[in-house]
Amino acid sequence: MRFDLVDLRLFLLVAERGSITHGAELAGLALASASARIKGMEERLGAPLLERRRRGVVPTAAGQALLHHARAVQNQIEAMTGDLAAYATGLRARVRLMANTAATAELLREILPTFLVAHPGIDIELDERPSHEIAQAVASGAADLGIAATWAGLAHLEQKPFFIDRLVVIAARNRPGLEGRTVNLTELLGESFVGLSTGHALQEHIARQAARLGGHLHVRIRVPGLDNVCRLVAQGAGIAIVPESAARRSARSLRRLRLTDDWATRQLNLCARRFDDLTPQAKLLAAALA
Repeated sequence: MRFDLVDLRLFLLVAERGSITHGAELAGLALASASARIKGMEERLGAPLLERRRRGVVPTAAGQALLHHARAVQNQIEAMTGDLAAYATGLRARVRLMANTAATAELLREILPTFLVAHPGIDIELDERPSHEIAQAVASGAADLGIAATWAGLAHLEQKPFFIDRLVVIAARNRPGLEGRTVNLTELLGESFVGLSTGHALQEHIARQAARLGGHLHVRIRVPGLDNVCRLVAQGAGIAIVPESAARRSARSLRRLRLTDDWATRQLNLCARRFDDLTPQAKLLAAALA
């Protein structure tokens, strides 16, 4: 069996995106060429690597084994590139960072813009995911660094504190009801909510907590971005649960109540498989984040 680096990178992208079309686009290949390469890999192996489904593809058992090795090879290549970067003029490097909703909002305000300006040769691939997916991605090598809540099970990863994320309830200042300064989710199950877009990490987290209480959230509208949520809530469209940092930015137009449920206060940590094994560029980003 002979799999070249283009084959391995293509298979890695297809498996992670669950789509040959999307994997081909990211690899810079035509769909026909990408399909032919994957078919050739399967023929050389003598076993299918992908199971074709109506909504995309998923790796077979053989594909999972190949995925593990493809990630290891890709990580080794990136480590080599990073080690050589100090000696190569103009060589660029990319760091893969995953973060949950609250961390992403904090990162985009000042930390990442400042870092990108200071390090023009380093690109960052930022992906917003739920904390449990971040933990899995970092452990498997699909991400160099992650910022996730400690409840997601980070014990098998090296960690550094990032910040404490508190979720709060927001409502329009002139909205009647919800008196007091604190509230719990059980008291809110009959309210109308403004929510984040379907599939959004924070919105899924809140929906899971409501389900555990035997209820569900009545979401009147879903919008992209916390700023849009705060804007609609301020105009009276409903209430919402957002990170406290997002609520502070719209403090003049919103009323804020502390959410007393245990899950509403989360320690977010920066994590990696091993910080010492990161590429030099990833080490620079980790230092800026810690």
